[in-house]
Amino acid sequence: MGTDYQRTKRRRAGQGNWRLIRYCDDFGVMVAGSAEKAEVLREQIAAVLFRLGLRLSVDKTRVVHIDDGFDFLGQHIRRQRNAARASSSSTTARPRKPSRRSRTGSRNGPTGTPADQSLAALLNGLNRMLAGWANYLHHGVSKKTFAVIDRHAWQRIARWLLRKHRIPRSHLRRFCDQGWRFAEGSFHSASSVAIVRYRYCGATIPTPWTIEPVATS
Repeated sequence: MGTDYQRTKRRRAGQGNWRLIRYCDDFGVMVAGSAEKAEVLREQIAAVLFRLGLRLSVDKTRVVHIDDGFDFLGQHIRRQRNAARASSSSTTARPRKPSRRSRTGSRNGPTGTPADQSLAALLNGLNRMLAGWANYLHHGVSKKTFAVIDRHAWQRIARWLLRKHRIPRSHLRRFCDQGWRFAEGSFHSASSVAIVRYRYCGATIPTPWTIEPVATS
């Protein structure tokens, strides 16, 4: 099923096609076929894993339609109709809803730390967190989500400054230089990470293993 021709030929013959999405011990299988075929494939996968001493997680393993979408490694994958062309559709990966709650707002996040540290130290820790999070999700449809996280992070920093210096909100300007950019240190927002869409590579993905041809007698 490495080429479009092979996949089309199988589809016309009533056979299913599938693509494997893998990351460490997590994987998803995209099947072009009925739910019944997907259920059979799941049982076959479970049998293979059983021989390796592994098993599928009952809580995490589901068979769903791509139009309903599913969560995988912090992203929500779903097929949707294109707004410009109603006759066409595309499958996109967006940050799933729980991932949008940035840890900048948690009690253990950077803005939840004591007020005795400097603004530069706070921004340094926050920048590392946002950079790692944004680089992980920058292959998907994440632009709007990045903007939401940036606004939330800025508000948390502002609240931290108000709490640290015990000043009214109107005095925040003294900590900014250009517009509302914080002057001490530099705040690298999630939106500063460029969106680079991932393109399906099929069988052309390089591997570190050399596959030797089977010897024939």
